[in-house]
Amino acid sequence: MTQAGRAGVAVAVGALAGGTLALNQALVGVFYDDGLYAVLARSIATGHGYSYLHLPGAPAAIHFPPLYPMMLAPLFGVLPLGAAALAAKVLNLLLGAAAAGLVAWHAVRSNLLGPAVPVWLAPAIVLAAALAIPVLTVQSVLFAEPLFAALLAVTVVLGDQPPALPRLSPVMAALAVGAAAALTLLTRTIGVAVGAGVVGFLLLVRRVHARQALVVAAPVALAALAWGWWTLAHRSAVDPALAINYGSYAEVLRQTGLGALGQSVRDLPRPLAAMTLSWLPGSALCWVFAVPGLAVGIYGLATLARRSCIGLALIGYLTTLAVWPFPPDRFLWGVLPWLGLAWAAGAVALWRFARLHLPVLVLAGVLTVGFATYEVMGFARRGYAGQAADITANFRELLPGLQQLPSSAVLATDDEALVWLYAQRTAVPFYLYGYRGAAVVEPNAADQRAYLERQGVTHILLASPQSGSARQLRALLGAYPGWLVPVQRWPGARWLYAIRRER
Repeated sequence: MTQAGRAGVAVAVGALAGGTLALNQALVGVFYDDGLYAVLARSIATGHGYSYLHLPGAPAAIHFPPLYPMMLAPLFGVLPLGAAALAAKVLNLLLGAAAAGLVAWHAVRSNLLGPAVPVWLAPAIVLAAALAIPVLTVQSVLFAEPLFAALLAVTVVLGDQPPALPRLSPVMAALAVGAAAALTLLTRTIGVAVGAGVVGFLLLVRRVHARQALVVAAPVALAALAWGWWTLAHRSAVDPALAINYGSYAEVLRQTGLGALGQSVRDLPRPLAAMTLSWLPGSALCWVFAVPGLAVGIYGLATLARRSCIGLALIGYLTTLAVWPFPPDRFLWGVLPWLGLAWAAGAVALWRFARLHLPVLVLAGVLTVGFATYEVMGFARRGYAGQAADITANFRELLPGLQQLPSSAVLATDDEALVWLYAQRTAVPFYLYGYRGAAVVEPNAADQRAYLERQGVTHILLASPQSGSARQLRALLGAYPGWLVPVQRWPGARWLYAIRRER
């Protein structure tokens, strides 16, 4: 086995061992999107197409691309819910380990950090990123990030050094690269940045003939057009009040415009700083290291862009996040190994300047100590479990009462997909929000009541008194006395209300 092969296997085994610790029996839907993925998988498996079965009328799904639910569909079509959920989490674990191993193998075989760098450095960075507490948290629920990470790694491997197979013509090699990039787009919409990065790298760095670049771009364009057509054809199926969580991403951009640009750019480095600099006393000291750390990272992206298609892909990926109104955390965890390699590439490139040796060494030391401290504390406190256990315990108390409701009941609640999966009652989100530029806007009581009546809601569940739903529920109770009738109460100010139908 080659040196690169040994590095890849070692990292994959390490990631597999660490990820096994994060496997859990939490309910599907505790992190919201995981429940939606499971609903879509069940919809495909039961022959209902690509639909939100838990919503009234089962409208077509246009928010998430279909590849991850399609991969989960056999599990949710054959196995009981609990077994399917565990199998899906194991599948995510395997995908995450495979992605980490592939990234490490490619980084070593292609000298991604430079020829003079110790062989162990790139695999160590990739393994550390694969074992980062947030990465393990995302991997341990039904999120599409592990599949995206694996497909991204395959795309980069093919895009940087197409396999020299005797029977693989240049056209077929280009199609293979484009097909892999297209699959990342069909896993996460932001994968369009991957396809653009690969094509840009081939044209600008490798200087390939435009015809070859077009062959690579063709599958990506086809996937984008197909998914775009689907979202446009079915956009009217989703209630406008649900546009942010159930509509297409075009609706998000329509509401925000460029209003989120400044806020999102400032927020983009925050998750990475939290993992590496939060151990420092005082915000001023954090800034002393955060600014040069960010500069090294940007320089590393520019350096990587000249060596690999992942450089331009990451630049496009991060640029997309810079105009996105949602917190960037989860989007960053799917590409964390590549971000770590980009930072290391920048540090190594700066090391050639003798006067920068000490600053680079100190900066790298501070970040390494910070990350190591973060990881040790995270593993000691089982930080990878997140809030899944608490949310699961909460809903295990609530579900028996919900299962006693008439089968025709329509619930408005938080975690509506979870409620449908385990209580088998039609459920819609209660908490509503949208954007006006960068600002979050919420409906008034009249608009929310109109939405609930459109959806045919019969009951409202307040699962947590600390949620945004509690605030919106209080507004409804104040605006329409007597319209909501309490029918069940659980300890901790959790309530089930029935809607009084006017005669």
